[in-house]
Amino acid sequence: MKPPAAPPGSGHPEDEGRYPWWKVLCLTGVDLFSSLGYQPGIALLAAGLLSPLANLALVLFALLAVYPVYRRVAEESPHGEGSIGLLTRLIPGWRGKVLVLVVLGFMATDFMITITLSAADAAVHFLGNPLAPSWLQGHQVGLTLLLIGLLGFVFYLGFREAIGLAVPITLGYLFLNGVVLLSALPHVRPEHLEDWWRKLLSSQPDPLGLVLATALAFPKLALGLSGYETGVAVMPLIQGLPGDTPERPWGRIRGTHRLLFAAALVMGIFLLGAGFTTTLLIPQELWGSEEVSGRAISFLAHRYLGEDFGTLYDLFSIVILWFAGASAMAGLLTIVPRYLPRFGMAPEWARNQRPMVLFFTGVAFTLTLLFQARVEAQAAAYATGVLVVMTSAALSAALLAEQEKRPESGYYRLLLPLFAYVLLANVLERPDGVKIASFFIAATLIISLLSRTLRAFELRVEGFQLDEMAEQFVSQLKAQEAPIRLVAHRPERGGRGVYWEKERRIREATHIPAGDPIYFVEVFVQDPSEFTAQARVWGVNRPEARIFRILGTAAPNTLAAFLLYLRNRTGRRPHIYFEWSDEGPLQAALDFLLFGEGDVPTLTHEILRRTEPDRDQRPFVHVGG
Repeated sequence: MKPPAAPPGSGHPEDEGRYPWWKVLCLTGVDLFSSLGYQPGIALLAAGLLSPLANLALVLFALLAVYPVYRRVAEESPHGEGSIGLLTRLIPGWRGKVLVLVVLGFMATDFMITITLSAADAAVHFLGNPLAPSWLQGHQVGLTLLLIGLLGFVFYLGFREAIGLAVPITLGYLFLNGVVLLSALPHVRPEHLEDWWRKLLSSQPDPLGLVLATALAFPKLALGLSGYETGVAVMPLIQGLPGDTPERPWGRIRGTHRLLFAAALVMGIFLLGAGFTTTLLIPQELWGSEEVSGRAISFLAHRYLGEDFGTLYDLFSIVILWFAGASAMAGLLTIVPRYLPRFGMAPEWARNQRPMVLFFTGVAFTLTLLFQARVEAQAAAYATGVLVVMTSAALSAALLAEQEKRPESGYYRLLLPLFAYVLLANVLERPDGVKIASFFIAATLIISLLSRTLRAFELRVEGFQLDEMAEQFVSQLKAQEAPIRLVAHRPERGGRGVYWEKERRIREATHIPAGDPIYFVEVFVQDPSEFTAQARVWGVNRPEARIFRILGTAAPNTLAAFLLYLRNRTGRRPHIYFEWSDEGPLQAALDFLLFGEGDVPTLTHEILRRTEPDRDQRPFVHVGG
């Protein structure tokens, strides 16, 4: 058995952070800040006249709720595990696995729609520019597919997004947005404010009603909250301090805290400015037009700074939106190999980049054709995916607070209902998001369970860790002249007399010579929902029996792996002896898939047969009684 690969951030030099936090913020900002390209236009349609107030509520939510939650997540996942990793730790067993798969389905929705929505909006900015060729007009779907195909081709060749490229793109895009918004502000006249306020009060004359309307409207603008989970996922890239340890890299954690706060603050400033200027300066009759939809700030750039500057702004918008898709693709290629194969819920080829790139590119093509590359049509699914992932982070923070009884525990418990409200309000307003996400969730669950079933006969053991007594037993087995004989025993059926009685039955049924030593082996399945694990082995030396006790994920797989391990350690083929199970075939199959037990003799032999095709090298399996 070969040892498992070191996890990311395990202390290896190649895993250590190498960049200041503000540069990593630019990488995260490719996803987060690129939403400025389409969020203000969508806000005009979703919130209308309430857009400035709804953006203010969104900014307060980001600073007072999202930032504290992800600050806590960062403290507990300094190697990029994120909220998904925390959920797997905090909610064990099948309940936790199913919850994680559902969240992964929403996260896949988030990332896939990021690719398609960003490419669609990049196409909108390109076609909306006066210098765009006339023969391309009316071909937004085709242009979007071309951009997605180019993205997939780059990743197929092995592309890795570089911080050196993300920094100028992000800083340049923010600079241009700042220039546009600052240039637009002097054009705001008192009559614009008076007209807006009069229309707003005519629709909501009661101050309490205005507050409630704002509270109902701001969840629709959740597109401005994307990127925080990515900010935690890229933590291993953040430069730490000399005293950092792999267990608690406090320098990296503090850098991530700064990254998250800066992201919330900078995005908040731009959202407030964009919500204010676009609502007041863009005529209401244009809010849903192709000229404004998905490119509201670009509209202001062309209107107040001229076609040349507007073209420059569109160019940066196209690049950052395309690069946001690259960030999402990189996230998918990181998440799928990290979690699903580990749960046994993805085929091994999911660890290979090229097949996954082709798969995700095909899904993106399908979504683009389904939505006809319309930005607004995809916004609901995108917002739903973002909010579910954030709610899972809030749940993780609340569960941690409950376990640790920290002074701020009450605050995190109060935040969870707030996240749930924002999610529920968004779902009720735009149920299409859940419908689209349900497709990804169903696909994730079905493919995962099918893959786990098909992979059930793998060894599922990454390696064995033996204690001192178990090592002594292995040395004795290697030195003895008699064959290596193990007797499988169910751990819950213990007691001194039981070991003696079982040894007597096995010797009679299989004619083991009286002088040949026998070792018992017991497998304890602590969490059958885990697919692979590093198995721990304890040796127990009693007057009535010598026992290997193994903590594994499934009894037949662990026994088969242990037999091969002993064969490799001793150079001899071990024998293992079973008694027949009383379970029926259907019940045994279900017990095996769900609880790691079942018809252990037959399953152990089948796993060995598939793993070791050479019969002359395969350990012996005997069944009697």
